[in-house]
Amino acid sequence: MKKRIYLSGLGCAKNQIDAELMLGRATADGHEIVTEENHADILVVNTCAFIDQARETSIDEILRLAKIKARAEGRRLVVTGCLAQRYSAELAESIPEIDAMVGTGALDRFADALCAGGGKAFISEKHYLPSADMERVVLDTDGSAYVKVSEGCDHECSFCIIPAIRGKHRSRPIEDVGREAELLAARGVVELNLIAQDLSAYGRDLGEHDGLAALLYRLARVSGIVRVRCHYLYPNTLADSALQAMSDAGNVCNYIDMPLQHADASVLQRMLRGKDADYLRRVLDRIRTKLGDPVIRTTFIVGFPGETEAAFENLLGFVEEQAFDRVGVFRYSIEDGSAAALLDGRVPEPLAERRRDQLMAAQEDISARRQARHVGGEQRVLVCGREEDGTYFGRTDGQAPEVDGVTHMGGDQSLGVLQGKMVRARVTGADIHDLYAEMLSPY
Repeated sequence: MKKRIYLSGLGCAKNQIDAELMLGRATADGHEIVTEENHADILVVNTCAFIDQARETSIDEILRLAKIKARAEGRRLVVTGCLAQRYSAELAESIPEIDAMVGTGALDRFADALCAGGGKAFISEKHYLPSADMERVVLDTDGSAYVKVSEGCDHECSFCIIPAIRGKHRSRPIEDVGREAELLAARGVVELNLIAQDLSAYGRDLGEHDGLAALLYRLARVSGIVRVRCHYLYPNTLADSALQAMSDAGNVCNYIDMPLQHADASVLQRMLRGKDADYLRRVLDRIRTKLGDPVIRTTFIVGFPGETEAAFENLLGFVEEQAFDRVGVFRYSIEDGSAAALLDGRVPEPLAERRRDQLMAAQEDISARRQARHVGGEQRVLVCGREEDGTYFGRTDGQAPEVDGVTHMGGDQSLGVLQGKMVRARVTGADIHDLYAEMLSPY
């Protein structure tokens, strides 16, 4: 029997692709996707389990939809994603309203879960990699799409449980990714955001040392894809060949997303990240030598076990010295099953929060200076949508979806016709997060 499905998606872009694949499978079976939870026969929560806050948000959303489930006889609740993969037994016991669960390795069992009951869990330790021939419902309609090129991670960072959830690193074939890009372009997508747990290691499990470079050159040949953005590069695996490809390929953004996590040698050692600040400086120097003046986004963790005041000052000095465009700062969260959970030297939460605030305050001044350099120049902007006040907004090459700011472009009605397409714009102003611009012409 055909059902109406409402999906609440949480977590990262990788989770979003999983959701899009599940919805694609559902629509291929004739089910209808609805945007109002009260109109649904089946409520789905695609969960995240990366840190404490993400788990709490996922649980809160499950409980919220459980109440909505109770309002209609026969309505069902299905939980998918990382929380289901890792805590299916605990969820079944504590939230009996859940009818079925699907882990990250068993997305191909989503159709079975729609008619299962009793808290049945479909869990598999295998990888579930997308392929170009899979049905997929692209949730965003602004001309942009995520493309997951690999799954899993071979690193053993002590604070992270992703390998326990997603498994070891495994890449898709280059031609399969290229074919997906062509299919997306045929549907009007002009921007691809490449995602993985370790993008710069792409292809190494297939014997391709320069896999990311080869992939970028392949995507440069896809007609209609105006720009490609690389997410989650890893400092230890970023090859010069990949940087050269970023420089050569005309549609690859001059944008680096590379979480560094810390800059103090002792903390990096405890994180099992290896290396030290001097190594990171050399990596960043290589990037800037190859790419000129790229937008660089990174993230750091403060309050990690053993982080002394001197270690934090080393991190703060490194951030001020390197002048990153954008920095995200996370307070350390204990992850059950991670190596870091057993470390001594716990940092009190109030102190970790103070350090986070201090680092973010320092970065705000840096971001303001970096943003100001765009004023007066021209940018290509993807028109993304309309704001509540009737004005339009978009994103430049240096503004990734969800994690970065946007470019505000006023209320020119022609922008509505150009939504999902690129325009040339002159930047007229900037603040810490966003740019302000006027459209010059379609791109």
